[in-house]
Amino acid sequence: MSSEPRINDRIRVPEVRLVGPQGEQVGIVRIEDALRLAQEADLDLVEVAPQARPPVCKLMDYGKFKYESAQKAREARRNQQLTVIKEQKLRPKIDTHDYETKKKAVARFLEHGNKVKVTIMFRGREQSRPELGFRLLQRLADDVAELGFVEAAPKQDGRNMIMVLAPHKNVKPRSKAAASAEDTREE
Repeated sequence: MSSEPRINDRIRVPEVRLVGPQGEQVGIVRIEDALRLAQEADLDLVEVAPQARPPVCKLMDYGKFKYESAQKAREARRNQQLTVIKEQKLRPKIDTHDYETKKKAVARFLEHGNKVKVTIMFRGREQSRPELGFRLLQRLADDVAELGFVEAAPKQDGRNMIMVLAPHKNVKPRSKAAASAEDTREE
């Protein structure tokens, strides 16, 4: 079934509740009278609430209505935020230097306004010590606390432990050009 509303001759009911062009209630009228009123006003009869009994129809310029709704949809798409989830994988027995490297990557993702899914992979006997992974995730969350917060607390998922970090709302994401310029100045 089409998502487009039925207009003019496609409306197949004996009577409709009619709404005028300025939004005024005309009342319940026969479909023939409603079509005649629409033709006299050089407008279209558009079914706006087909589930109602009787269906509600409005006198309007359908082409203009479609154009304006397309403009609103385009504006809504332009304003919507695209969330990107980056992933960082760790092991429970990670070395300090490797941890620092992974922490910098997580901090960079958060600075750019991305969410970060941190995964700790357990192998073999490591699976019997999930508290090691939990402590590691807590340490990482504390280290990047000024850039982001824990959105999803650490939880065990089979051989993995997963935590999701999200950037703070009040921090503006850095653009990639500004970040690369700042990184080259530091060197």
